[in-house]
Amino acid sequence: MHRRTLLSTGLAAGLAMPFVARAQTVPLRLIVPAPPGGPTDILARALGDKVQATLARPIVVENRGGAGGIIGTEAAANAAPDGNTIVLGHNQTHASNQAMMPRLPYHVVQSFVPIAKLATVHHALVVPANSPSETLAQLVERGKKGRLTYASSQAGSASHVISETFSRREGLDATHVPYRGAAPAATDTVAGIVDFYVATFPSIAQLVRDGRLRALEVGAQARLADFPAIPTAAEAGAPYLAVDAWFGLFAPAGTPAAAVERISAAMLGALAEPEIVARLAGAGFTPDPLPPAAFAAFQQAEVARWAEMVRLTGVTMEG
Repeated sequence: MHRRTLLSTGLAAGLAMPFVARAQTVPLRLIVPAPPGGPTDILARALGDKVQATLARPIVVENRGGAGGIIGTEAAANAAPDGNTIVLGHNQTHASNQAMMPRLPYHVVQSFVPIAKLATVHHALVVPANSPSETLAQLVERGKKGRLTYASSQAGSASHVISETFSRREGLDATHVPYRGAAPAATDTVAGIVDFYVATFPSIAQLVRDGRLRALEVGAQARLADFPAIPTAAEAGAPYLAVDAWFGLFAPAGTPAAAVERISAAMLGALAEPEIVARLAGAGFTPDPLPPAAFAAFQQAEVARWAEMVRLTGVTMEG
């Protein structure tokens, strides 16, 4: 009888093994609310490739771009909170949109559980190389005496809100000229068609290096090693311009804490690997890791910060 019990138990355990293995290899769906090939996609795939072995499960990157990141982010908010779906969000999808879009189909805080902050990208204010403004103070002086124009990558973008915050706080007479993307905005700034442009630094770094644009400040805590002549926002007299683009992972609200902690540990571990640091640096990212609780506090502060900028500027997006 005892032998039959052992045999039965062993058989049951043997039959269960394939199901356990199958459960452990359910793919982790990583939604990227942007088209393939862009910076967000590069970040997602670099980390996804690295952590598959650590998590012992495949990671499937799913690009769902459109509507400023809302389509993919909403899909993640509505996914089952079973630890099998996460989304790579950023300062727009998970902070500024809450204040800018009254009909946002999810709540940037309540609909998600923060997993890990991953990286940041600094913004910089640039002018044409032949601009008479060699410092931010000189640009402010010009803007108080006559009308300026400024470019943005899109109406309602971080580029727009930061520039309008600068104009309002400094009392400038400045007209917004929106573009369809960062490239045409930079091109017209180089050509002198507009007076200034706030851009993510990696997108204009080569133009600054080539002497086609002049950066009057960069929103970093310290001067950039490769561009030591560019003052920080604080050094330029406008510390409020130090508004980073940031990127982090979120899961649908209700996702088990154990799943969140496991994914967070794997992602933050990968972010410390020299090969990942080098790969991300090449795409303009600065690793900026935070675990779940610290990331949650950071996100809530960012939601409040963007709400204040939206209140000051009046910039909103209907969607």
